[in-house]
Amino acid sequence: MPFLRPAPRPRRSAAALGVAAVLASVLTAAPAVASDAPPTPVLAPNPYAGPAGTATMHGDTGSSDTTALPGPGAGTLRSKRVALASACPTVLVGGDGYPVVLCTPIFGQVPTVHLLDPSNGSSLAELPLTKGSLLGGVYAYLDQDDRLVVIDGSRSLLRVGHHRNAAGDWSLSVDSSLPLTSAVPADDAVTGISPDWAGRVWFATGGGLVGTADDRTGTVRTLRLPGEERIANSISTAPAGTLVTTTAATYLLTSAADGTPRISWRRAYDRGSARKPGQLSWGSGSTPTFFGPTDGADYVAVVDNADRQVSLQVYATATGRQVCSTPVLLAGGPGSENSPIGAGRSVYVASTYGYPYPAVPADAGPSVPASADFTGGLTRVDVRADGSGCALVWDNTLRSAAVPKLSTADGRLHTVLRDPLIPGTTGSGVLDPYRYAEIDPATGAVTRSGRVGVGSLFDTLQMAGTAAPGGVWYQGTVTGVLRVTAD
Repeated sequence: MPFLRPAPRPRRSAAALGVAAVLASVLTAAPAVASDAPPTPVLAPNPYAGPAGTATMHGDTGSSDTTALPGPGAGTLRSKRVALASACPTVLVGGDGYPVVLCTPIFGQVPTVHLLDPSNGSSLAELPLTKGSLLGGVYAYLDQDDRLVVIDGSRSLLRVGHHRNAAGDWSLSVDSSLPLTSAVPADDAVTGISPDWAGRVWFATGGGLVGTADDRTGTVRTLRLPGEERIANSISTAPAGTLVTTTAATYLLTSAADGTPRISWRRAYDRGSARKPGQLSWGSGSTPTFFGPTDGADYVAVVDNADRQVSLQVYATATGRQVCSTPVLLAGGPGSENSPIGAGRSVYVASTYGYPYPAVPADAGPSVPASADFTGGLTRVDVRADGSGCALVWDNTLRSAAVPKLSTADGRLHTVLRDPLIPGTTGSGVLDPYRYAEIDPATGAVTRSGRVGVGSLFDTLQMAGTAAPGGVWYQGTVTGVLRVTAD
């Protein structure tokens, strides 16, 4: 899960927050090392979402954190920082090739949508949205018409389009709006959103409410999950249904003919005794992941929050049967706030334990211990071919400072690493160096990397990166967006 800020506000475009400064730096890099690409996920394209791999923060609506686009090609890596004076956790790319970015300005914290120029990453247009809670408005997706779909701080379902006038100038506008105030209480906020295969928009709130909204008919239906469970991460959709992981359990939900959510199965996990440092809630930090070798949704993956050693939990999508509970992050920190990567039979888990987030939700509760070093950690687990269990393939202490993505085009994991200022230590500070890195999924070894910057301006704060056409890698930071290319 990425850096979180208050939810978005539907107003007309305001004056720019400042001239976007673009700083270029050349990265020295070793030649790329080829490896066998893992099996390609084959989750059916969602007809109500944009291109798979770039339409959601986690790539597709199944949250596989994969992309069919390659990262930067062979040659010298170059990085450009597009300074937007904002934290930018959501970078999406539509079928037209234009990046759409959801950011929260440092000053005022009114979330803002930016349309970027695909040729250089500069902001072509911006639109402030309604401010809401810390957990609201971070997750969004692009629909089949390249419109940003988001639920803002006024509890309205918005579709934000980008349009070009006869003079060639771009603008962003709210093309449609559906109020959800009759369904979502005023003291609650939407934390997750994803479309299903019938055209409905599923949403989940921090207070444990799950619903569907059909903005073609105005129909909204909801279900309150049992107990005191809260929802602190996004949700995932596939033809089989909608995945929701609460602070206590993972659910597969389907809907009745009128759109009313219903529980297909529920599986509890070990949430531990308290929130851990480097996590934003007490419970799993996973947006649940659909993955599998046959239809891309054979299995479900989440990481629990057990006190001493966290484990990857894998369930069979059709029945909820537990396939395995496999300890992960053995060499690194025992906790993850990120969605696992799922491709074929393989799952990749990155540790966020001890990551120095500048803020946590008001209801997150204290962490135990109060703080910890960011020790890093990255693990690969494979489900056995007969589905009888799982096996750990490799485990290391790489310090991923972003949500890693797997490109099935170039066969590499892509992320940004946060190196300690003093090599060999595990502390974190404002002068830490950051480097874009490509990792061989077969071994966990870094095959190519290059520095993108030093210091807090370049903090990627566990945000997800996105591949764009033409070998461009976009990565949100606390102050804008990095644009990594090669020539």
